[in-house]
Amino acid sequence: MKADAGEGAGRTSRIKIFDSHCHLDMEEFHGEVSDILARAQDAGVAKILLAACDEMSSRETINIARTFASRDIEILASVGVHPHEASKAASGLPDELTDLSANERVVAIGEMGLDFFYENSPRKIQAEVFELQAEWAAKEGLPVILHLRNSRDRRDGDAYRDAIPILKRARASEAGGVVHCFSGNKDDAAAALDMGFYVSFAGPVTYPKAAELRDVAGYVPLDKILCETDSPYLAPQGRRGKRNEPAFVREVYEMIASTRGIPFAEFADAVWDNGNRLFNKDFFTKAPTRRPAALTS
Repeated sequence: MKADAGEGAGRTSRIKIFDSHCHLDMEEFHGEVSDILARAQDAGVAKILLAACDEMSSRETINIARTFASRDIEILASVGVHPHEASKAASGLPDELTDLSANERVVAIGEMGLDFFYENSPRKIQAEVFELQAEWAAKEGLPVILHLRNSRDRRDGDAYRDAIPILKRARASEAGGVVHCFSGNKDDAAAALDMGFYVSFAGPVTYPKAAELRDVAGYVPLDKILCETDSPYLAPQGRRGKRNEPAFVREVYEMIASTRGIPFAEFADAVWDNGNRLFNKDFFTKAPTRRPAALTS
């Protein structure tokens, strides 16, 4: 059955939706993960990736993925240090963090990158920790999840421009990656694509004033695009002002499918394939010496 952007969740059982970036470990979701996953499943979500922000978050994303492993929604995890938290790793990446990357649920390193909008950590430290993680990801053969945000006036801080040499030095493109919650322009998307990265769009692509972002979403090749919620942040227009959650990623899919002028089901199938291609587990067969990390409950 062909589905289009107007079909309800009750008629999309054959469509599999991938929320490629969310934060169910955050306190906004404590005690509600089971209900949130049930709503996501009702909306057609069949896979989610829990993105980590620091050592504690990395541990918790794996714990959630393990705890809810029996559900119909497949839950993957990443480990890493967000640029906001880079100061915590200024003296080097914690040993526990690097150990956690060996867990069978972990399919990526991040989110990592540069944030010149808030600058919760000094730019120099952000860049150093970013490069450490990019090198680590390349060594482990894991894709990177990139957080890039410019300053309010881009002339005062261009995260997209500054990230490129760091990624090239670290040879991060060898294992691939994604620019999550893309907020740049078409040139930024082209630079990411030139390095072989995917480009992911979140709730802002649905906002009325985001015509330029929708234009970029139409420009990115169909085999290089991902969709996400970044929940609990950035709820799509239909839920704006509310806490975001994985079920709402459907609105991002609907908007981009409409923008590109293709059926919802066709777009969802393409994004599903893209997510599975990027966040695969082939590296486990290539690196049999990887050991599972001990977890705290």
